[in-house]
Amino acid sequence: MKELMRSNDAVLISFVDALLKEAQIPHFVADQHMSILDGSIGALPRRIMVESDEIEKARRLMRDSDLGHELSTGS
Repeated sequence: MKELMRSNDAVLISFVDALLKEAQIPHFVADQHMSILDGSIGALPRRIMVESDEIEKARRLMRDSDLGHELSTGS
């Protein structure tokens, strides 16, 4: 799996998760339960991980949705 993006913005993570589900792109939201460690203040970013063979499709979807600026470095 490769990292598509990371963010502290729970709404953004939820939106991208929904986009990927709708496009049927296999993915995983990592670090969802890290709020236990940071006291629910959102200091630790969540990551969206995508299957390696689907990463370009996911990046294209992000760019087409005007979210290209949210892509992880190297995207």
